[in-house]
Amino acid sequence: MKQMQLSLSLMLSMIVMAISGSSAQTAYNKTGFYKAMATDNLQQVETQLKEAQAATGNDKTAILGTLTMKKAGLISGAGKKLKTFKAGHEQLEASITADKDNAEYRFMRLMIQEQAPGILGYKGEIKNDSDYIRKSFKTLPKNVQEAIVNYAQTKSKALSAKDFN
Repeated sequence: MKQMQLSLSLMLSMIVMAISGSSAQTAYNKTGFYKAMATDNLQQVETQLKEAQAATGNDKTAILGTLTMKKAGLISGAGKKLKTFKAGHEQLEASITADKDNAEYRFMRLMIQEQAPGILGYKGEIKNDSDYIRKSFKTLPKNVQEAIVNYAQTKSKALSAKDFN
């Protein structure tokens, strides 16, 4: 009887471990994301897309959308660029719609808006997003704050490093 209880207990433990192991979450390293966003290196963007695809969490869709739109600017072929951009656009905008108060998503959109060609018509929220980022800056995690300051110093016309001193 004791041996049967021990076997049953062992079997239950193995089942619990198997279930919890299959649902283990994969964390995503946003440092790599922001490095890829700061470059024009397609390979870095592709690498981050693969890593983000395997990750879980609330930010996954916004990250994938942003990286996909960034990729659109680095690939060849007008039709392919537009199709890729639209796919990313849908993902990022869905994330923003679901969480309008997320300043990091607004920053992701701002980075794309400022770099996107005017013909795409994706520049309408630059002022609102940059204002919201300035207002929410202190509430953001340190790595996001660093990415914003770096972006403001190197690429942005809507943000200035002085905004965050």
